[in-house]
Order: sequence, then structure tokens, then C-alpha cells
Amino acid sequence: MIIQDKFKIFKESKASILNFTEKSSGTAVSDLQVAFIQADILWNQPFRNCERFQLMANEIRPHVDVLLFPEMFNTGFYPDPERFAEEEDGPSVEFLSGLSHKKDCLVMATLAIRENGKFYNRLYCIFPDGRRIGINKRHLFSMSGENKIFSSGNERVVISWREWNILPLVCYDLRFPVWSRNGYLEGRYEYDLLIYLSNWPKSRSRVWNTLLSARAMENQSYVIGVNRIGSDGQGTDHAGESMMVHPKGMAICKASVSGEPCIKTCLLSRNELDTFRKEFPLGPDWDHFNIQKE
Repeated sequence: MIIQDKFKIFKESKASILNFTEKSSGTAVSDLQVAFIQADILWNQPFRNCERFQLMANEIRPHVDVLLFPEMFNTGFYPDPERFAEEEDGPSVEFLSGLSHKKDCLVMATLAIRENGKFYNRLYCIFPDGRRIGINKRHLFSMSGENKIFSSGNERVVISWREWNILPLVCYDLRFPVWSRNGYLEGRYEYDLLIYLSNWPKSRSRVWNTLLSARAMENQSYVIGVNRIGSDGQGTDHAGESMMVHPKGMAICKASVSGEPCIKTCLLSRNELDTFRKEFPLGPDWDHFNIQKE
């Protein structure tokens, strides 16, 4: 069962609403097998990028529950979406849908989407049965002019998949801890896994490593950061360093620091997460607050 939980940001100073997914009573929640693909992205070549990611995805064994791609997987972080942005039912989204169905897993990736005369850096959560949830990137990197190209999202969405609650975010969102803040209500945590799909530059790798660890520790959640490698068409280098981080802050699965393409798979233990939260319960002491958009 897929349940969509929303931490909504309302205009006109309306309060945010935080809903929690009900868990099956009396039933143990299984572990989650997650895979990410770290790869170079060909500049503005959607068809070839889809082909390359398809070939890499074909190599994934055993079966996985979640498959993650870097940000802007089909074009790279291209500054002119008018040329390569797709409609919601465009070929790249259809590719992701087909892959999700074939591998019977949740697939997450971002790409440029055109909608109602605006452009969005949209993260798609695509399920094997064809359902899609689109989440527009909230924090746009103004230092590169991203805010002049794309429109910002104003909704934070927690999805439930195979009894895990997951918060998917995009790249620059990593620098804003309020937006990723976990919730706690009546003994339940809002999410169990926090994901960032990114094109994070090599020059700020130390920040990448530090903040991924910090987000895991402060939210008592697994955290996964998926980054690309190689140089984009604007000469920006990316080191990769994709990783899965334990709630205690240490990397439990990490791509090579050499910046090579790779596929990494890791089993996230539900028992370890629940035990840690029980032994060191930060949730009841967290501050409660609402986020408002002016």
C-alpha cells in the first residue's frame, strides 16, 4: 500500500500540516534493499543517458526495493531547459516507469519538467504499478542562477514504500536542515530514510560528506546521497562520493573516492534503526514548529 504523507507549506501564513503514516500493527517491518547508480552524465543527451543507465541497472543483483539515480540524470545540470525539458509524460519519465515496472522497485530520479509555462527540477518517485509522485526542488541554487531558470517547489512529501517512510529531496536542499527536519508524534517518527539526489561539485566535497552525516544524526534516520561524477558542459567537476549513512552518522556503503562509475547496493536494517531510536530516543525532545511560506 502506498500512502502519500505531506508536510504542506501554505500561502497566506496558514499553518503547516504534518501527517504520519500508520504502520501495520503486530507486524515486523522488513529490511530495505537499496541500490544507487553513480555515473557520468552526457551533456544534453537524454536518449543516450537513458540507454547508459538502463545498461547499468540491468547489472543490479539481487532484487532491490529502491533504485536511485543522480540529479538531472538524463541531461546533466543544463542551464537552458527550454531545449530539453520534457512534459510529465515525456520519454525520460516513461523510461523510468518502464524500469520500475521491470525491476519491481521504487525508482527515483530528477529531470527538467515543463508545466503550465514554467520549468521545474522535479524529483519523480515512480512505482512498479505505474503510479508517480512528482516533487519539485525546493531550494534553487541562486549562485548559479538556478532560481532564474526554474520555479521553486513549496511542498515536502513523505512517501511510504514497503512499510518504510521516505523523504526524497534534491541536492542544494542538503544545506537547509529545517526542510529535512524529521518529525515525532505519539511514539512515531515521520520518516525512516532521507534521500538526496544531487549534482554536487567536487570543490565542495567536504561539505557533502559532513552534511550527509549531520542529517543522519540529527534526524535519527538513514540518509543516502547520490551524486554524479565527471565534468559537465560548464566545466564543473563532480567527485561522486555517493553513500548510505547510518543513523549514528557513519557511512555504511560508499562509492570509491576515485570518482569511478559504480553501482552500490546495501540492505538497510529496520531492527538496527528501531533499536537505536529506542535506546537513544531523541524524538520526544525535538522542538515542534511550523514552516510558513511568505
